[in-house]
Amino acid sequence: MRTLIDFDRAVPFAVPYAPESGETGAREGLLVEGPQGWGEFSPFDADPPERLARWLTAAAEPGTVGWPEAVRGRVAVAASIGALPPARAAEVAEASGCHTAEVTVGRGLIEDDAARVAAVREALGPDGVVRVRADGAWDVEAAVRAITEFAAQGAVQYVEAPCRTLAETAAVRRRVDVPVAVRLDDAAGVAGLREAADVVVLLTGPLGGVRRALRVAESVELPCTVSSSVETSVGLAAGLAVAGALPDLPFACALGTRTWLAGDVVGAARVLLPTDGVLPVAPMPAAPDPAASSRFAITDPDRIAWWRSRLRSAADVAGGIARISG
Repeated sequence: MRTLIDFDRAVPFAVPYAPESGETGAREGLLVEGPQGWGEFSPFDADPPERLARWLTAAAEPGTVGWPEAVRGRVAVAASIGALPPARAAEVAEASGCHTAEVTVGRGLIEDDAARVAAVREALGPDGVVRVRADGAWDVEAAVRAITEFAAQGAVQYVEAPCRTLAETAAVRRRVDVPVAVRLDDAAGVAGLREAADVVVLLTGPLGGVRRALRVAESVELPCTVSSSVETSVGLAAGLAVAGALPDLPFACALGTRTWLAGDVVGAARVLLPTDGVLPVAPMPAAPDPAASSRFAITDPDRIAWWRSRLRSAADVAGGIARISG
């Protein structure tokens, strides 16, 4: 891998979260360049070495072996609604132009979540589609109570990651009528999915790239969709490549998270913001824009050194570039 990618020239970035995300701080990572183009290496701080290696494989893929051919040129996208007050959540949903909204829940009282979901549903209108994402926030009893409350308001397409474990999620699934989705960020998590999930949500970076995500989708034999890890437009392009290549795509993909960031590392014309609820599938990511990269560059020498150390660790675990297509 080191013979194909100059790790010393990887570009560090830190893009602050936008107020619409409901998050604080910044999304950090490195942009890596291969012979054919760029990729994004943006694991989270707590990710272990094995996951770092998969993130690096995903980052190296577009610039080395490229992505599989797409079967569709554009992808329906769900607006990602953060843990916002109901009125603001409604404004974000309406402004997104998306037909589907994925609403963050589980950050506080169920009653507050229900008010947010209701506001988004009203903003989308009678033809809109609402689903919720809890990020494993609930135990079984809280999940059942929350899902029952949301469903009493109106249709819920599915609830994503209601509990932390597959066993708890399976217990919830047996007690509710709303479909349950499981986020998949490790191929080892396929075991036990059939009891816990009606839908599988693929995370491209943590799974190790587009090819690996597609192999996982084939193995689970369940309906699949794709979600982002709140990457820049360079990383989002990989999620779109998965969505573009899946044989079937029954659900809008949660790839509208560029609005969760206060800027981007690519030029304005290449920013992946949904138009009329869709995003285009590209054969490779856009290259970073020098001015944008400079604006969002990490300047703390210690933090830069930390990121470069993570990249070296990832490369040591990942081994040769042949593993990308293996």
